Amino acid sequence: MVNSVVINEFTITDSIGTIAGKKWIPPTALHKVPVILLHDSLGSVDLWRDFPALLARKLSRTVIAYDRLGFGKSAARHAPPSIHFITEEATTFFPIIKKHLSLTRYILLGHSVGGSISINVAARDSDCSAVITLSSQAFVENQTIQGITEAKKMFMQPKQRERLKKWHDDKASWVLRAWTETWLSPEFATWSLEDCIRQVRCPVLVIHGDNDQYGSLAFPEFIAGKVGGFSEKLILKGCGHMPHLKRTEETVSAIKNFIKKYNL
Repeated sequence: MVNSVVINEFTITDSIGTIAGKKWIPPTALHKVPVILLHDSLGSVDLWRDFPALLARKLSRTVIAYDRLGFGKSAARHAPPSIHFITEEATTFFPIIKKHLSLTRYILLGHSVGGSISINVAARDSDCSAVITLSSQAFVENQTIQGITEAKKMFMQPKQRERLKKWHDDKASWVLRAWTETWLSPEFATWSLEDCIRQVRCPVLVIHGDNDQYGSLAFPEFIAGKVGGFSEKLILKGCGHMPHLKRTEETVSAIKNFIKKYNL
């Protein structure tokens, strides 16, 4: 228990493998729509740190996070992800999560590519009440390529690879390759949210730092400007790729106000 928030671990076993996750349940959650967290390309449940517990407490509703297959404590994957992996996460994997957790209405909050996946889910599922994106990509731009190329060089250092192993164990090499080799692939260069974003009818909150090394302000402009429903945008001055960890108070406050405004 963290500040009266109960944390429950869970696993989902399906034909695709075992998926691990956690729920943060505040005492006042009642029947409010839960928030589902989707992590980034190197992320996991544990890398959300204290953010889920804080969010659950501030929003007075259950927060759920899970490790995508191949990440964290979920089962390993051996084949590289396809260039359509973002769509596949929305069409193949998330429906399994939804079914096993008996989700009806839900709010998606995705960090980085987790936000891109969230947009894809919301475009296909009217049960999604809202989407919140944090530092999310809308397409592949030069800044994205440069940032990932620099990160790939950094992870050549043994110390950095060991850091990944702390969160992904023996899956760490796969996790790194799944990120760098997919995003730097020429076949992936034409990926975009363009083909689905206008089908998103629920409210969308777009949060982005103006110092994000993996994406310019063209990303939040694209997402907020092209969704098919209401959208709001928060640009955090001097913030990089981790607004939920580096500018937590502003991020949580914006999320709370957004949820209150749309009576979610």
